[in-house]
Amino acid sequence: MTQTFRHRAAIPLGVVAGRRVGLFRIIVAVLTILGSVTALPVLIAQHAAAQPTTPNSSSSPKFLKLTLDSVNPAAVTTTSDPTLTVAGTVTNIGDRVVDDVSVRVQRAAAVATPSALRSTLRLDQVNYDVTGPFEDVAERLSPGQRKQFTISIALRSGSSTALDISKPGVYPLLLNVNGEPAYGTQARLDDARFLLPVLGVPPAADTSGAATQPVPAAPDAPVATTLLWPLADRPRLVAGVPGSVNGKAELTDDELAASLGKGGRLDQLLGALESVLGTNPATRDRTLTSAVCVGVDPDLLITAQAMTKGYRVLASPSDPDGATRAGAGADQAQTWLDRLRAVAASVCTVALPFAQVDVTALAAVNDADLSARALDAPADIVDSILATKTVRGVSVPDSGSIDQSAGMLLRSHGFGTAVLADTAAVPLGTAGTTAASQPPTTTGRNSTGNQSTANQSTASQPLPETSTPDVVRLAEIAPVPATPNGTPEATPEPEPQTSATPAPSTSTSGTSTTSTPPPGTPPPPATAPADPALHAATFDIWSATALAAVGSNPPTPSFTPSRVRYDVTNDSRMARLQDALGAITWTALNPEPNRPRSLLLVPPQQWGANRDEATAVLKQVELLLHNNLATPRTLAELVAEPPDAQPYEPDYLPQAAHDAVPERFVVPVRDQGHRITELMRALVEVPEAEPTPRQFLTPLRDDLLRLMTLSDRRSGDSAQPDTYAQRRLDQTTRTMDRLYGSVTVLPPGGVYTLASEQSPLLLVARNDLPVAIRIRFRIEAPAETKITDPGEETLPPTGSRSFQIPTEVSDSRNLVIPISLTTPDGIALGNPTSVSVRSNAYGQTLAIITACAGILLFLLAGRRLWRRFHGQPDPADEGFDPGTRRRVNRYRRARQRVLQQQEHQEAR
Repeated sequence: MTQTFRHRAAIPLGVVAGRRVGLFRIIVAVLTILGSVTALPVLIAQHAAAQPTTPNSSSSPKFLKLTLDSVNPAAVTTTSDPTLTVAGTVTNIGDRVVDDVSVRVQRAAAVATPSALRSTLRLDQVNYDVTGPFEDVAERLSPGQRKQFTISIALRSGSSTALDISKPGVYPLLLNVNGEPAYGTQARLDDARFLLPVLGVPPAADTSGAATQPVPAAPDAPVATTLLWPLADRPRLVAGVPGSVNGKAELTDDELAASLGKGGRLDQLLGALESVLGTNPATRDRTLTSAVCVGVDPDLLITAQAMTKGYRVLASPSDPDGATRAGAGADQAQTWLDRLRAVAASVCTVALPFAQVDVTALAAVNDADLSARALDAPADIVDSILATKTVRGVSVPDSGSIDQSAGMLLRSHGFGTAVLADTAAVPLGTAGTTAASQPPTTTGRNSTGNQSTANQSTASQPLPETSTPDVVRLAEIAPVPATPNGTPEATPEPEPQTSATPAPSTSTSGTSTTSTPPPGTPPPPATAPADPALHAATFDIWSATALAAVGSNPPTPSFTPSRVRYDVTNDSRMARLQDALGAITWTALNPEPNRPRSLLLVPPQQWGANRDEATAVLKQVELLLHNNLATPRTLAELVAEPPDAQPYEPDYLPQAAHDAVPERFVVPVRDQGHRITELMRALVEVPEAEPTPRQFLTPLRDDLLRLMTLSDRRSGDSAQPDTYAQRRLDQTTRTMDRLYGSVTVLPPGGVYTLASEQSPLLLVARNDLPVAIRIRFRIEAPAETKITDPGEETLPPTGSRSFQIPTEVSDSRNLVIPISLTTPDGIALGNPTSVSVRSNAYGQTLAIITACAGILLFLLAGRRLWRRFHGQPDPADEGFDPGTRRRVNRYRRARQRVLQQQEHQEAR
């Protein structure tokens, strides 16, 4: 093992003697207090523990924390300063003082394989065999105290100590901090590792005046480079809120306002693009611009646009039904959208899947309308809000890995290409047998940034290198052929356009049309014939893993092999940025016959890089382009390349399955998606009336997609994202229950009496929805009644309507008739009710009695008339006195004469 202790020969003898006396006094004091020599083994054990000669041991105490602050130059070229300057900070994180703190720089051999970009950073410091001298940082650091330092060392050998870098490459460097903790001896207490990309070696800083020549990179074919620049955020809109015309959006929190505002994450990512590419398209450097394509999450745009109209924020994010307060980010959202529109007008833009949805879970749900919203609609949403034309037919799954069903789903929706990790597509017949297909394992790193001792042997073993071509053909993912019953085969969608700029299209199926490229744009390559199979454009997992580690809260992507997975937050942000710059550069400096001379750079969709870090990444790509180590390649040109001749298949990575949306959400999402579709079919679109059925229900469908987001699922702890998903599911379910219950038939209250046996039944139905709806009555008529089905009817929005239902009742008893409403497809609406009906009719009995009474009346009247004509008294008149009868008749005649006289006088 290489000696890591600093040489102590120069320490004065008096100092050494004084320290020995001090140590003796401490031993005597401890023995006196304990009163037993049993304290001696304890002291010896403590003394031994203070010598972290094996700092990778998980039981090592932690005394100092070394943080890398800056590296200059961050990338070395032939014109760079020949001296490397590193700044850092040493912090005492222990419970005792540390004396004689010193730092030195060490270098390992240049990275020889792509996997070593990750694995080299986990090796013990003995592998960093080129060392510089120790330089003092502080004589003493008390607990909690920190000290900044700057250390410089020559890159090439000269008259002074140097790192001996003689040719270009990506070099692992290590900062080693030594110190002497109280009760211990001088030892290495922490280190910081990072990569240094060397594009060319500058002349040596030789004080003797001897001339040295710079060493440029070996000439080779430049690497065709494409950089996907993601702009996405976790879902923020409160679930369970249908669309409205004048209503304000509700957000779970106001973090997005801070992210869009000055100094926020999304503001800085966009600002980095603006600063490097330039805000004026006329003066913009087209070289770097051609290599960049901005990937935009449509859910982010929907949320930001809703914020511009004023919005509310939950007072407590854990209480979605609680109080709200006014949001403060309307102006920030408007400004950010305007800036993004200006960038998207002249830079390639591609739509990401809605809300970073898990495409594999979406395929398992198997809901056509949800799939269309998640896959077809994003391009139209981005085009509409940003007033641009996105690249069509390209899907960028957030996990970088899909299974067979997800691939079939993408292909059925017109996607010709999926952007996948180069380990997620393997030669046909080898899925599940590669090293990347092995189940995930846990590897540990302590706070010093080193792997545990048990993992050192595996870390030093080389990982299998991937050599997946740029574009491969997933032969088994193709439209379903014609069925025996004559169903036609699905028509293959055309491949995406090959122009250097996005082509205009208004289709939602993923098809595209080619527009005229701007002046100065090279002619596009010839378009290959449409291929029914899905293509996979593969990206380098090692550069993607390094880019994911840049910024705050860095995740470890699902496609990172399990043997090199560790918590990168123990490394400083500057070290992680240097690792990313080195990973970006490696392919350009290391041509290999079995690897393509191309590079697709894909940071995570919810990237945490700040403006300086994002700018450094863009500047590194620009540096490669200007040094002729790379050449720009548009995303459209990449996906238009002919696939490799060998057939491939998707290999759904085990870690991607581990990080995926749990299966327990699949069935509930499918059920609620089906309910939304059924209600959508029943709603009626009224001309010039808002909201339309689609505007009203689409937000609820979006909630189901946000439920299946992969955002925040790479943290290793699924408890929080599962809680968010369950909360969204509960809110959406409650809202759908309420909407279905908002259309109902009103109970009449009491007994309904029919005037006759054929009187209509009067019913009132109410619609509390802001959209008109088509309904049908479901009336379970008893055998004594005959009720005519009125057929399909329409209820106006937010109103009620009366209906007369033709009814025949053949019984005079009280009858209970159950009544409910359904959609035209028979889906129940509202709450069922019942009507108690009583008829005044008596059926056939009443008809017979009425007929008999009429006949009897006719016979009696006829008999009286017959007797009167024959002068015979009617027996009905018997019992009257003849004198009384005569007086009554005389009175009647006298009264008639008086009335006639009055009329005669009035006539005069």
